[in-house]
Amino acid sequence: MADYEEIMNAQKADTMKATDRKCPQCGAVMDFDPSTGGLFCQYCGYREEIKAENTEGETSASELDFESAEFTGNCDWGVAQKTVTCKSCGAVSVYDVLTVANECPYCGSNQVMEANDVKTIAPGGVVPFKVTAAQAGDKFTKWLKNKWFAPRAAKQSAKADSFKGIYLPYWTFDTDTYTEYTAEYGIDRTEGSGDKQRTVTDWHRTRGTHTEFIDDQLVAGTGDQNIQMLRTVEPFDTKDNKAYKPEYLAGFLAERYSVGLKDAWERAKEFIKNRLRSAIESEVMRNNNADHVRSYKGQTTFSNVTYKYLLLPVWLSCFKYKDKTYQFVVNGQSGKVGGKYPISPWRVALAILIAIVIIAFLYMITQ
Repeated sequence: MADYEEIMNAQKADTMKATDRKCPQCGAVMDFDPSTGGLFCQYCGYREEIKAENTEGETSASELDFESAEFTGNCDWGVAQKTVTCKSCGAVSVYDVLTVANECPYCGSNQVMEANDVKTIAPGGVVPFKVTAAQAGDKFTKWLKNKWFAPRAAKQSAKADSFKGIYLPYWTFDTDTYTEYTAEYGIDRTEGSGDKQRTVTDWHRTRGTHTEFIDDQLVAGTGDQNIQMLRTVEPFDTKDNKAYKPEYLAGFLAERYSVGLKDAWERAKEFIKNRLRSAIESEVMRNNNADHVRSYKGQTTFSNVTYKYLLLPVWLSCFKYKDKTYQFVVNGQSGKVGGKYPISPWRVALAILIAIVIIAFLYMITQ
């Protein structure tokens, strides 16, 4: 037993040293401070700057070649880690081994299981928090006040619960694209006059090629829990990332990705194809002075694919109204807010009534 305790104490000492989070003035554990981008001791006020480079001297995450990717990945987080799985919602979070994790940051359940031997791939870069918890609270208050359908009582009484700062896993992809396409474009013309006047569309076939470089196509590596809510606070400025260092995660937790690199690339290709279709249709309309595009078919080739694995910052919290809990999220970089809120049926009914009155009025003046 004594040997085991000595080993555990040694591991904890190594962890504290590796994180570089121990305050040199008072010995307390320091956290990352979004307001300064450095480390801060909340006990004695000591501040310390983080050198924005990793052990290889890189200041931001490197682009990695997709074709030669090692799917086992680098599992060195620079600090001893443990993973915590929620039995209730399935979320898997990553903490440093010294952190006490007794509830899920997503659903609040205390049905969590710890596993210290799980190999979790370390990120290549981090987009650090810029919005503090206090600023996130102010953003939430303004966001709720601007929701017209929210009850007035909720706007006046809703208070955010304690915020949890979480880094979410995202993949980004760069690629050259070459698309061969066919489509039909339509040009409107007017026939007849007076009451018999009508619009006729003449359709013409076209084909062509389109080349475009896609930069940082974002794909969430997070699980299904609250994914729609999390998407409401995108986008993130992924160019503003720092090469991964454990100090950026001090005082925060990270979610372990559940969408792997190969699956993420398949999703990215679909996002890119939709993006290219929109660009090509706009190009066809512009080049032919057309009014419509239909029957688009495209075949896209991808080349020179590179990727990054990043952690992006969000604040999670919730508030209660009439014994019901509403969860929301704040983008830790931009401050954008998204989530659920109570809706007043009376305000909805009033909006519908106003719409009916406006439609009836417009109908009367056009007759």
